[in-house]
Amino acid sequence: MIKYRTFRVVPSIPAPLEGLREIAMNYHWCWDKESIELFYRLDRDLWRETHQNPVLMLGRISQERLEELAQDDSYLAHIQRVLVRHVMYMQNKADWFKINHPDSKKIQVAYFSAEFGLAESLPIYSGGLGVLAGDHLKACSDLGVPLVAIGLAYRTGYFQQYLNPDGWQLERYPENDFYNLAAELVKDEKGEPVHIYVAFPDGECRAQIWRVMVGRVALHLLDTNIEENSPRMRSVTDQLYVSDRESRIRQEVLLGVGGIRALKALKYSPSVCHMNEGHSAFLALERIAVAMEEHGLSFEEAKCAVANGNVFTTHTPVPAGNEIFDNELVWRYCHGFASRLGLSKDDFLGMGRQNPKDQNEPFCMTVLALRCADYCNGVSKLHGKVSRGMWSRTWPELPDDETPIAAITNGIHSRTWISSDLCNLFDRYLGPRWQTEPWNKAVWERVKEIPDAELWRTHERRRERLVAFARRRLRQQLENKGAPRSEVKAAEEVLDPEAMTIGFARRFATYKRATLIFRDVERLLQILCHAERPVQILIAGKAHPADNLGKEMIRNIIHICRKEPFRSHVVFLENYDMEVARYLVQGADIWLNTPRRPLEASGTSGMKAAVNGALNLSVPDGWWEEGYNGENGFRIGLGESYDDFEVQNDVESRIIYDLLEKEVAPMFYERGRDGLPREWIRFMKSALASIAPEFSASRMVQDYSERFYVEAARRYETMTAGNYERCRNLIQWKNSVLKNWSRIKVLNIEAEIGAQCSVGVNVPVKVEIEIGDLDPDSLRVEVYYGVLDSEGRLTASTIMPLEKAGDKHGASCVYQGSIRTEKSGGYGYAVRVLPNHPDLSTHNMPGYIIWS
Repeated sequence: MIKYRTFRVVPSIPAPLEGLREIAMNYHWCWDKESIELFYRLDRDLWRETHQNPVLMLGRISQERLEELAQDDSYLAHIQRVLVRHVMYMQNKADWFKINHPDSKKIQVAYFSAEFGLAESLPIYSGGLGVLAGDHLKACSDLGVPLVAIGLAYRTGYFQQYLNPDGWQLERYPENDFYNLAAELVKDEKGEPVHIYVAFPDGECRAQIWRVMVGRVALHLLDTNIEENSPRMRSVTDQLYVSDRESRIRQEVLLGVGGIRALKALKYSPSVCHMNEGHSAFLALERIAVAMEEHGLSFEEAKCAVANGNVFTTHTPVPAGNEIFDNELVWRYCHGFASRLGLSKDDFLGMGRQNPKDQNEPFCMTVLALRCADYCNGVSKLHGKVSRGMWSRTWPELPDDETPIAAITNGIHSRTWISSDLCNLFDRYLGPRWQTEPWNKAVWERVKEIPDAELWRTHERRRERLVAFARRRLRQQLENKGAPRSEVKAAEEVLDPEAMTIGFARRFATYKRATLIFRDVERLLQILCHAERPVQILIAGKAHPADNLGKEMIRNIIHICRKEPFRSHVVFLENYDMEVARYLVQGADIWLNTPRRPLEASGTSGMKAAVNGALNLSVPDGWWEEGYNGENGFRIGLGESYDDFEVQNDVESRIIYDLLEKEVAPMFYERGRDGLPREWIRFMKSALASIAPEFSASRMVQDYSERFYVEAARRYETMTAGNYERCRNLIQWKNSVLKNWSRIKVLNIEAEIGAQCSVGVNVPVKVEIEIGDLDPDSLRVEVYYGVLDSEGRLTASTIMPLEKAGDKHGASCVYQGSIRTEKSGGYGYAVRVLPNHPDLSTHNMPGYIIWS
């Protein structure tokens, strides 16, 4: 193979337009409407052709056009306005984090994710997880959270979707040219690319690092497509979510282990590492190994320190969404790790199993992350509850509701997703704080002051633009397939700009039930073609390349779309990406969501639709379980559980039809003398006021900061101070306690209670515990109690710590306290003993909880 010398050609931009380069090289432009307008004015057609990539656009635009604009006073003034705003944003010294956490100047958070969705011009995302990660970075930038991010620079990213004449999904993988993206190759003092290395069974793999600026947050992407690597090593970052298991584990070793090494090479020293899903969980092992090697720690001492500074977010209650590897494959790639950590094969593989001793259980990245992070969460309240049950075997001695997985509900970056038309309206009536304080409920209450006519006309314009976009996109789809001219021409007349429009866009996984609304096509047809209340549906979404069931769902929808009269009322938009998503959420009247509860962890597309004035029509799953209030959208069922999925599909599809026929469409089309749907607009305002602040990414990041980041950083700094002295002492104490643990017994329980007592009574409880040689203060004794259900389980538990009653007598000690009866019913209680130490991050140590 010929070895070429390389160099980079950059656009020749006239001096008056030089500010365009600075604006283009920071993704802050993608949530600043004036910046977007600036590039749109540059060349509208080229902006679309380059998929809204300003860097590529500047390289392709004609020199004549640049020289023309260099003489345009209006355009130069526009550049100056955007530059001033950008500089002020980047230099903001009075951001939320500095104001609210002035003593946290040393905090550095590193955020790891397998995908990031920042803009459609950087296609290194597949869907909701990546877009959420992108919104997380944008919100951290807005709030001033000291965060740096790590991901992978995929050569082809996720696939582009196209359908064959039969409606079957096919995939193409166009290459990402990072030299024509807003990305800079990180170089050292000598001008050479910075490289990091990871070891694989077949050799060493090196990666270079691209820096992508997301406002004030730096995202670093690892790239193995370099000539120093063998072809096999170069392919590691070829594709997002490759199906081959060995290729996948290579990516995850690179992301986790290589990511930590990249941070070190770039002179970052994060106290907190946040794992966005389990793909990056190997980072915990690298952090432990480094601490052992640099500070002479044991494995347990290093793990204690690292877990204090690790945060883990799980995003799916679907087993297939949790990364699982064959044990032998993991061992082949990680036996060197086990040696560095001083662990046997069984002990190492046990870290990825809910039951460490079950050698038939595969290695799960989610379990590894849970075991190595003291701060774990699901992404909605319901998902937190589901996750606690799903992973309860990792803490077998605990009741499900005490599994240490909290809940922080997802949110969206409002300025990325709200239409420019609506932004202008909000600027007039809400003032600037809807942008600077998107979490502020009082600000959003002011949407009720917006005149109904203005809000409705603004939304109607967005629907009209959605219909125009859908027609243009459908025409292009048909031309690409070589469809007859008559069919292409007919695409210009599909949909009605004034008809109620339902949007449905998401990944085509079977549990999301994209075909549920088509279950009774005759009844659906009556709804769509109603003479006075017509309805239309726009659908988009991709199936995973290996998911034939998902592809079959798409094909079934396409076959329905091609039949008359569905052809004019139902349109499937190919190649769902962030651009398609924006048009849909900004123009739809109804946002349909039909997952099989409780399999939707959160979902964020409905939030994006809601902040654009759409009403959700959704199963009460994920975020909608929290978001629905009876006047801001519509609920499909009450969250019932079904053993028979076919029965569930029948019942819930009928609920959808009933709602559309009897509530949704009548409310939309009920107009006053002024032509306004007053009740519908009232619901729109209620949705904006209740959903926009509560489900903003800023609120989400504030939650992460105040519940996890600040506390984790404080504990990490405390436990690692003085050459990890407190970690060493804690493990020494823990070993002494555990050595005597088998001698602990609950000898006697005395509760001054008969067969019944009254509400509001404090029932005294006294417990005698045999503790052997242990100090009584090294144990935590608790009463676990609550109201019992018909099957003898606690419906809502309460934990009451008991106090030591006097000194130790021989080998036993007495602890006492009381149970308070808050409400009537049958109660149950039990006593338990746990280790107790001020430096324990949690008292719930697996294997060391004794129940009476």
